[in-house]
Amino acid sequence: MNDISFTQNRELSWLKFNERVLEEAADKSVELFERVKFFSIFDTNFEEFFMVRVGSLTDINDMKKKVIDNKTLMSAQEQIDCIMDESKRLYEKKDTVYEDLKQDLQEENVSICRVNELDDKEKRLVYYYFNSTIAPILSFQIVDRVHPFPQIPNLAIVVLFQLTSQSKNKKQFMGLIQVPDKIKRYVKLSDTKVVLIEDIIREFGQEIFDNYDCTSKYILSVTRNADIEYDDEDLEFDDDYRSYMKKMIKLRKRLRPVRLEINEYPNEETREFLLKNLNLTEHRMFVTKSPMRCGFLFDLVYDMPKNVIEKYTYEDFSPQESSMISKEKSVIEQVYYKDLFLSFPYESIDPFIRLLNEAAEDESVVSIKITIYRLAKDSEITKALIKAAENGKEVVVLMELRARFDEENNILWSSRLENAGCRIIYGFDHYKCHSKVCLITKIKDEKISYITQVGTGNYNEKTSKLYTDFSYMTTRQEIGEDAKELFDNFLLGNLNGEYKHLMVSPHSMQVGLDKLIDEQIEKAKVSEDGYIRLKMNSISDRKLIDKLSKASCKGVKIDLMVRGICCLVPGIKDKTENINVYQVVGRFLEHHRIYQFGKAENCKLYISSADFMTRNIRKRVEVAVPIYDDYIKHRILNFMDIMFADDTKIRKLNSDKSYSKVENTENKNSQEILIDIAKENSVKRNLQSDDNRVISSHSNKTINPDNNDNKRITVFDKIKNFFKNLTH
Repeated sequence: MNDISFTQNRELSWLKFNERVLEEAADKSVELFERVKFFSIFDTNFEEFFMVRVGSLTDINDMKKKVIDNKTLMSAQEQIDCIMDESKRLYEKKDTVYEDLKQDLQEENVSICRVNELDDKEKRLVYYYFNSTIAPILSFQIVDRVHPFPQIPNLAIVVLFQLTSQSKNKKQFMGLIQVPDKIKRYVKLSDTKVVLIEDIIREFGQEIFDNYDCTSKYILSVTRNADIEYDDEDLEFDDDYRSYMKKMIKLRKRLRPVRLEINEYPNEETREFLLKNLNLTEHRMFVTKSPMRCGFLFDLVYDMPKNVIEKYTYEDFSPQESSMISKEKSVIEQVYYKDLFLSFPYESIDPFIRLLNEAAEDESVVSIKITIYRLAKDSEITKALIKAAENGKEVVVLMELRARFDEENNILWSSRLENAGCRIIYGFDHYKCHSKVCLITKIKDEKISYITQVGTGNYNEKTSKLYTDFSYMTTRQEIGEDAKELFDNFLLGNLNGEYKHLMVSPHSMQVGLDKLIDEQIEKAKVSEDGYIRLKMNSISDRKLIDKLSKASCKGVKIDLMVRGICCLVPGIKDKTENINVYQVVGRFLEHHRIYQFGKAENCKLYISSADFMTRNIRKRVEVAVPIYDDYIKHRILNFMDIMFADDTKIRKLNSDKSYSKVENTENKNSQEILIDIAKENSVKRNLQSDDNRVISSHSNKTINPDNNDNKRITVFDKIKNFFKNLTH
């Protein structure tokens, strides 16, 4: 039996994370339009949570075999019940935040209005728009014996009219109008005043049912299970995998409902009608006064006048030129001179794209091999791969078609790459490939060498401007040989490869992590130097949680930065009392996976694509790469110091499973500090020397990161000053 005294449920932990996002929307110190965007993110996060996690639990609950959560000993139904209760509380909080936002927007002359709040002239304008633009494309019907309840698409918004026949029998019907998704969700009445399409339909849509009297009307939306089971065993040997995936994507739109949202509590007749036809219990019906499907709020923000956008959004920031990589020199030339490192979004992804383009043209490059999980719609990375294939290079792409909600984009790009001459392979049966690895092989003077790139995040130029990730490039032969072995195993369908330096799941990641934790336990037995510091998105794997608890009990000090799910509860006596857990939610989505075992520069340091989740450690193909370069290790450790010293956007997880603010004494916003550092480093590029050193503008002294006297400054302001003058 698992000890549940120091663990919590994964789903309830995630809901706390999403509540933290909502808190940013409520925070009046955050720029107004950024608060609107955080509100939108909260809502779209919630959508995906119900589609995937609640959908999965619903499927499990339908199984005859009882499945118990190993962190709480709850059944699937008990978890669902807790989720529904917690979600109702979050809906109430969401509505409160929305009303506050709406009021704050109104005070700045930005209005999201209802039709009944408009003056007569505006109402006439909206009515004209309804008749000329909306009504001609509406999909509608009544529901009766010969017009059965329709299949409402996933996440579609529908306006329901309760109707009574004008004939003598006064027969009652329900009329449904689906809000069209081919037009904007709102109509602009002025530069800063809008009204939502669903509200316009609610006001005037009853004219479509002109033979009926309308007694009540509601705006609603249905969320469907999107947790598709990809059954590889259903595929015959020669079946086309892309065609199979296209069928599965279409299936998602009509899977069973898991949630009903409605704008006000319905009368008994309407409530019974909806719940019966959707096969839902009232527990899964959520009343919300705020809009549904809030993704449109991003469009709305950027549909405002430019001066208004600039006033109410973050100061503009674009990823900066890398402090390590010269634009004037070939990236290939530079990576053969020293290991290279990029920190997104503070630094641009462009040097990696340049590397691929150079490799595509380099006569000594014989092959490029890469794993792809998510891509931008207009991907420069895939264009470089296509160019390489057209130039006669061997290009092998492991394209994961099962990247949730990116399946269609990946299917499209896999076809384009294949048509250009790239060799496409897919993820393994039952194992998604989530690793981020690229291997460039060169042969010059009959000597084989490798350029290996390993990252923590996706090869997506768009999200590289929004997500925090690391990209590491090296020509170290030992790393390249491991990467070659990795791709050889991919091509052979072998998940059990042995590697000397890389940790690779599902075969060796758990073993490698256990060994690294055990080393710190042994250190703690003879001194107080046992230390572990980790940064990642989620921790939910029971085995790793128990291992960290064991380390804590043996005296190892552990600091965790976990942005989302954290099933480990810190501060529990004799279990996790030496563990601290923190969370940062800010302008950028924290996305790195960093593993530090040991203190300071003598630690073993890895970056990885893997969170400490069961799916990442045992059900996916993931890669962690060791950082051997002293300078890059130094940069990452100082980066970690800055993150953990945040006292503005950071929260601490308490032993009662709540999050609390830390004392704000110096107003340290880690992301803003890293922005400032990146800007200043980019400006100082002309001070870069060629001997892997850093020039300090405060003195004539040369600071060499390999000199122990200058390594790992721990005082926060000294760290900041060091990075400000970093021109490596």
